Amino acid sequence: MSQQIAPNPLRLLAAQTQTVKPKETKMTAMTQTAPDYTAIKTKQNAAWSSGDYAKIGVTLQITGEELAEATDPTPGASVLDVAGGNGNATLAFARRWCNVTSTDYVESLLDGGRVRAEAEALNVSFQKADAEALPFEDASFDIVTSTFGVMFAPNQNKAASELTRVCRSGGKIAMANWTPESFIGALFKTLGRHVPPPAGVQSPANWGATSWVQEHFSAEAASISMKMRNFNFRYPSPRHFVDFFRTYYGPVHKAFLALDAAGQAQLEADILATIDRFNVATDGTMIVPSEYAQIVIEKR
Repeated sequence: MSQQIAPNPLRLLAAQTQTVKPKETKMTAMTQTAPDYTAIKTKQNAAWSSGDYAKIGVTLQITGEELAEATDPTPGASVLDVAGGNGNATLAFARRWCNVTSTDYVESLLDGGRVRAEAEALNVSFQKADAEALPFEDASFDIVTSTFGVMFAPNQNKAASELTRVCRSGGKIAMANWTPESFIGALFKTLGRHVPPPAGVQSPANWGATSWVQEHFSAEAASISMKMRNFNFRYPSPRHFVDFFRTYYGPVHKAFLALDAAGQAQLEADILATIDRFNVATDGTMIVPSEYAQIVIEKR
Protein backbone atom coordinates (compact mmCIF):
# COMPACT_ATOMS: atom_id res chain seq x y z
CA MET A 1 0.00 0.00 0.00
CA SER A 2 1.35 3.41 -0.95
CA GLN A 3 -0.08 6.73 0.07
CA GLN A 4 0.73 10.39 -0.25
CA ILE A 5 0.15 12.56 2.80
CA ALA A 6 -0.40 16.26 2.19
CA PRO A 7 1.61 18.47 4.52
CA ASN A 8 -0.35 20.30 7.17
CA PRO A 9 1.68 23.27 8.33
CA LEU A 10 -1.23 24.88 10.16
CA ARG A 11 -1.83 22.15 12.71
CA LEU A 12 -3.72 23.42 15.71
CA LEU A 13 -3.16 22.22 19.25
CA ALA A 14 -6.29 21.38 21.19
CA ALA A 15 -6.80 23.54 24.24
CA GLN A 16 -6.42 21.81 27.58
CA THR A 17 -9.68 21.81 29.50
CA GLN A 18 -8.39 20.33 32.73
CA THR A 19 -8.18 22.77 35.62
CA VAL A 20 -5.40 22.23 38.13
CA LYS A 21 -5.16 24.19 41.36
CA PRO A 22 -2.84 25.49 42.49
CA LYS A 23 -0.57 26.18 39.49
CA GLU A 24 2.51 24.98 41.40
CA THR A 25 0.95 21.53 41.82
CA LYS A 26 0.74 21.07 38.06
CA MET A 27 4.37 22.10 37.57
CA THR A 28 5.55 19.73 40.29
CA ALA A 29 3.67 16.82 38.75
CA MET A 30 5.18 17.55 35.36
CA THR A 31 8.67 17.66 36.87
CA GLN A 32 8.19 14.34 38.59
CA THR A 33 6.91 12.55 35.49
CA ALA A 34 9.35 13.97 32.92
CA PRO A 35 11.56 11.13 31.61
CA ASP A 36 15.27 11.28 32.40
CA TYR A 37 16.39 10.89 28.80
CA THR A 38 20.09 10.88 29.67
CA ALA A 39 19.67 7.95 32.05
CA ILE A 40 17.41 6.16 29.58
CA LYS A 41 19.95 6.51 26.77
CA THR A 42 22.71 5.21 29.02
CA LYS A 43 20.68 2.05 29.62
CA GLN A 44 19.78 1.80 25.94
CA ASN A 45 23.42 2.09 24.98
CA ALA A 46 24.24 -0.79 27.32
CA ALA A 47 21.41 -2.83 25.83
CA TRP A 48 22.47 -2.28 22.21
CA SER A 49 26.10 -2.92 23.15
CA SER A 50 25.16 -6.29 24.64
CA GLY A 51 24.71 -9.35 22.50
CA ASP A 52 25.83 -8.80 18.90
CA TYR A 53 23.32 -6.75 16.94
CA ALA A 54 25.37 -7.08 13.76
CA LYS A 55 24.22 -10.70 13.48
CA ILE A 56 20.61 -9.45 13.44
CA GLY A 57 21.27 -6.34 11.38
CA VAL A 58 22.84 -8.07 8.38
CA THR A 59 19.66 -10.10 7.86
CA LEU A 60 17.79 -6.81 7.24
CA GLN A 61 20.10 -5.57 4.45
CA ILE A 62 17.40 -5.71 1.79
CA THR A 63 15.44 -2.99 3.59
CA GLY A 64 18.36 -0.59 3.29
CA GLU A 65 18.72 -1.32 -0.43
CA GLU A 66 15.01 -0.79 -1.08
CA LEU A 67 15.00 2.45 0.91
CA ALA A 68 17.98 3.82 -0.99
CA GLU A 69 16.27 3.06 -4.27
CA ALA A 70 13.09 4.77 -3.08
CA THR A 71 14.98 8.07 -2.69
CA ASP A 72 16.32 7.96 -6.29
CA PRO A 73 19.71 9.23 -5.09
CA THR A 74 22.05 11.25 -7.30
CA PRO A 75 25.70 10.13 -7.31
CA GLY A 76 27.67 12.50 -5.12
CA ALA A 77 24.69 13.30 -2.89
CA SER A 78 25.56 13.92 0.76
CA VAL A 79 23.83 11.35 2.97
CA LEU A 80 23.58 11.11 6.75
CA ASP A 81 22.66 7.73 8.23
CA VAL A 82 21.23 8.35 11.72
CA ALA A 83 21.38 5.54 14.29
CA GLY A 84 22.89 3.58 11.45
CA GLY A 85 23.77 0.48 13.46
CA ASN A 86 26.13 -1.74 11.50
CA GLY A 87 25.48 0.13 8.29
CA ASN A 88 22.65 -1.31 6.20
CA ALA A 89 21.48 2.04 4.79
CA THR A 90 25.05 3.35 4.89
CA LEU A 91 26.28 0.62 2.54
CA ALA A 92 23.22 0.85 0.29
CA PHE A 93 23.75 4.57 -0.38
CA ALA A 94 27.53 4.22 -0.66
CA ARG A 95 27.04 1.52 -3.31
CA ARG A 96 25.12 4.17 -5.26
CA TRP A 97 28.14 6.53 -5.17
CA CYS A 98 26.76 8.83 -2.47
CA ASN A 99 28.99 10.53 0.09
CA VAL A 100 27.80 8.92 3.31
CA THR A 101 28.34 9.85 6.93
CA SER A 102 27.30 6.95 9.15
CA THR A 103 26.43 7.70 12.78
CA ASP A 104 25.38 5.84 15.89
CA TYR A 105 25.88 6.31 19.62
CA VAL A 106 27.17 2.75 20.07
CA GLU A 107 30.84 2.51 19.12
CA SER A 108 30.81 -1.24 18.56
CA LEU A 109 28.08 -0.89 15.92
CA LEU A 110 30.06 1.79 14.11
CA ASP A 111 33.09 -0.52 14.19
CA GLY A 112 31.02 -3.23 12.51
CA GLY A 113 29.82 -0.85 9.81
CA ARG A 114 33.39 0.34 9.23
CA VAL A 115 34.60 -3.23 8.68
CA ARG A 116 31.80 -3.87 6.17
CA ALA A 117 32.54 -0.66 4.26
CA GLU A 118 36.26 -1.41 4.14
CA ALA A 119 35.56 -4.93 2.85
CA GLU A 120 33.82 -3.36 -0.16
CA ALA A 121 36.29 -0.48 -0.50
CA LEU A 122 33.47 2.01 0.03
CA ASN A 123 34.33 5.56 1.03
CA VAL A 124 32.25 6.20 4.17
CA SER A 125 32.82 8.50 7.14
CA PHE A 126 31.90 7.14 10.57
CA GLN A 127 31.12 9.33 13.55
CA LYS A 128 29.64 8.72 16.99
CA ALA A 129 26.51 10.84 17.39
CA ASP A 130 23.32 11.07 19.41
CA ALA A 131 20.20 11.12 17.21
CA GLU A 132 18.66 13.67 19.57
CA ALA A 133 21.63 16.09 19.28
CA LEU A 134 23.25 15.61 15.88
CA PRO A 135 26.64 17.38 15.67
CA PHE A 136 25.99 18.91 12.24
CA GLU A 137 24.98 22.33 10.95
CA ASP A 138 21.48 23.08 9.73
CA ALA A 139 20.71 21.95 6.17
CA SER A 140 23.96 19.95 5.88
CA PHE A 141 22.72 16.92 3.93
CA ASP A 142 20.84 16.08 0.75
CA ILE A 143 19.41 12.90 2.28
CA VAL A 144 18.94 12.00 5.95
CA THR A 145 18.12 8.33 6.46
CA SER A 146 17.56 5.68 9.11
CA THR A 147 16.55 2.03 8.99
CA PHE A 148 15.01 0.76 12.24
CA GLY A 149 17.36 3.04 14.18
CA VAL A 150 16.16 6.54 15.01
CA MET A 151 12.79 5.08 15.99
CA PHE A 152 14.41 3.86 19.21
CA ALA A 153 15.43 7.35 20.37
CA PRO A 154 13.58 7.92 23.68
CA ASN A 155 12.87 11.61 23.03
CA GLN A 156 10.91 11.11 19.85
CA ASN A 157 10.00 14.76 19.30
CA LYS A 158 13.63 15.86 19.53
CA ALA A 159 14.88 13.11 17.23
CA ALA A 160 12.30 13.96 14.56
CA SER A 161 13.21 17.63 14.85
CA GLU A 162 16.91 16.83 14.40
CA LEU A 163 16.30 14.83 11.21
CA THR A 164 14.45 17.80 9.75
CA ARG A 165 17.01 20.34 10.91
CA VAL A 166 20.04 18.77 9.23
CA CYS A 167 18.24 18.09 5.93
CA ARG A 168 18.49 20.85 3.32
CA SER A 169 15.50 22.44 1.63
CA GLY A 170 14.51 20.18 -1.26
CA GLY A 171 16.32 17.27 0.35
CA LYS A 172 14.79 14.03 1.58
CA ILE A 173 14.29 12.27 4.89
CA ALA A 174 14.07 8.51 4.28
CA MET A 175 13.21 5.93 6.91
CA ALA A 176 12.23 2.32 7.36
CA ASN A 177 10.24 1.93 10.61
CA TRP A 178 8.30 -0.99 12.06
CA THR A 179 4.57 -0.29 12.34
CA PRO A 180 2.47 -0.72 15.51
CA GLU A 181 0.56 -3.58 13.86
CA SER A 182 3.67 -5.47 12.75
CA PHE A 183 5.23 -8.58 14.23
CA ILE A 184 8.03 -6.47 15.71
CA GLY A 185 5.43 -4.08 17.10
CA ALA A 186 3.78 -7.06 18.78
CA LEU A 187 7.17 -8.25 20.04
CA PHE A 188 7.75 -4.82 21.64
CA LYS A 189 4.40 -5.14 23.42
CA THR A 190 5.26 -8.64 24.62
CA LEU A 191 8.58 -7.45 26.04
CA GLY A 192 6.85 -4.48 27.65
CA ARG A 193 4.44 -6.70 29.55
CA HIS A 194 7.37 -8.44 31.22
CA VAL A 195 9.85 -5.56 31.51
CA PRO A 196 7.93 -2.26 31.38
CA PRO A 197 9.67 0.64 29.59
CA PRO A 198 10.65 3.76 31.56
CA ALA A 199 7.73 6.00 32.48
CA GLY A 200 6.92 8.53 29.78
CA VAL A 201 8.77 6.75 26.96
CA GLN A 202 6.58 6.00 23.95
CA SER A 203 6.65 2.91 21.75
CA PRO A 204 9.28 2.96 18.97
CA ALA A 205 6.56 1.64 16.64
CA ASN A 206 4.96 5.11 16.69
CA TRP A 207 7.43 5.99 13.94
CA GLY A 208 5.64 3.60 11.60
CA ALA A 209 2.19 5.14 12.17
CA THR A 210 0.84 7.46 9.48
CA SER A 211 -0.69 9.91 11.94
CA TRP A 212 2.55 10.17 13.96
CA VAL A 213 4.69 10.80 10.88
CA GLN A 214 2.28 13.46 9.64
CA GLU A 215 2.20 15.17 13.04
CA HIS A 216 5.99 15.37 13.36
CA PHE A 217 7.06 16.10 9.78
CA SER A 218 4.23 17.74 7.82
CA ALA A 219 4.97 21.30 8.97
CA GLU A 220 8.21 21.34 6.95
CA ALA A 221 7.33 18.80 4.27
CA ALA A 222 6.61 19.46 0.61
CA SER A 223 5.43 15.84 0.38
CA ILE A 224 5.32 12.68 2.46
CA SER A 225 5.20 9.24 0.87
CA MET A 226 4.57 6.13 2.96
CA LYS A 227 4.64 2.65 1.45
CA MET A 228 3.85 -0.33 3.63
CA ARG A 229 6.18 -3.24 2.98
CA ASN A 230 6.90 -6.59 4.63
CA PHE A 231 10.19 -8.02 5.75
CA ASN A 232 10.14 -11.81 6.19
CA PHE A 233 11.89 -13.14 9.27
CA ARG A 234 13.07 -16.57 8.12
CA TYR A 235 14.48 -18.93 10.77
CA PRO A 236 14.86 -22.72 11.07
CA SER A 237 12.19 -22.74 13.79
CA PRO A 238 10.37 -20.37 16.16
CA ARG A 239 12.50 -21.61 19.04
CA HIS A 240 15.66 -20.91 17.04
CA PHE A 241 14.45 -17.32 16.56
CA VAL A 242 13.91 -16.92 20.32
CA ASP A 243 17.35 -18.35 21.11
CA PHE A 244 19.01 -16.21 18.43
CA PHE A 245 17.37 -12.97 19.55
CA ARG A 246 17.89 -13.82 23.21
CA THR A 247 21.60 -14.18 22.54
CA TYR A 248 22.27 -11.39 20.06
CA TYR A 249 19.46 -8.78 20.06
CA GLY A 250 20.20 -6.32 22.87
CA PRO A 251 16.63 -5.44 23.98
CA VAL A 252 15.57 -9.10 24.11
CA HIS A 253 18.88 -10.12 25.68
CA LYS A 254 18.47 -7.54 28.46
CA ALA A 255 14.80 -8.41 29.00
CA PHE A 256 15.67 -12.02 29.75
CA LEU A 257 18.49 -10.96 32.07
CA ALA A 258 16.07 -8.79 34.05
CA LEU A 259 13.83 -11.77 34.92
CA ASP A 260 14.17 -14.76 37.22
CA ALA A 261 13.93 -18.31 35.87
CA ALA A 262 10.14 -18.40 36.04
CA GLY A 263 9.86 -15.02 34.37
CA GLN A 264 12.25 -16.06 31.62
CA ALA A 265 10.22 -19.20 30.93
CA GLN A 266 7.02 -17.16 30.69
CA LEU A 267 8.64 -14.57 28.40
CA GLU A 268 9.88 -17.32 26.12
CA ALA A 269 6.39 -18.84 25.99
CA ASP A 270 4.82 -15.47 25.22
CA ILE A 271 7.31 -14.72 22.42
CA LEU A 272 6.60 -18.14 20.91
CA ALA A 273 2.87 -17.40 21.10
CA THR A 274 3.46 -14.07 19.37
CA ILE A 275 5.40 -15.82 16.62
CA ASP A 276 2.59 -18.34 16.22
CA ARG A 277 0.13 -15.52 15.51
CA PHE A 278 2.18 -14.34 12.51
CA ASN A 279 3.97 -17.47 11.28
CA VAL A 280 2.93 -18.51 7.78
CA ALA A 281 5.26 -21.53 7.58
CA THR A 282 3.60 -24.94 7.78
CA ASP A 283 6.68 -27.19 7.93
CA GLY A 284 7.95 -26.38 11.42
CA THR A 285 10.17 -23.53 10.24
CA MET A 286 9.49 -19.83 10.76
CA ILE A 287 8.45 -17.37 8.07
CA VAL A 288 7.02 -14.30 9.75
CA PRO A 289 6.17 -11.23 7.64
CA SER A 290 6.67 -8.04 9.63
CA GLU A 291 5.15 -4.87 8.24
CA TYR A 292 7.25 -1.73 8.09
CA ALA A 293 6.70 1.73 6.70
CA GLN A 294 9.04 2.89 3.95
CA ILE A 295 8.91 6.66 4.32
CA VAL A 296 10.29 9.34 2.02
CA ILE A 297 9.72 12.96 3.00
CA GLU A 298 10.73 15.84 0.76
CA LYS A 299 11.56 18.91 2.79
CA ARG A 300 10.18 22.27 1.70
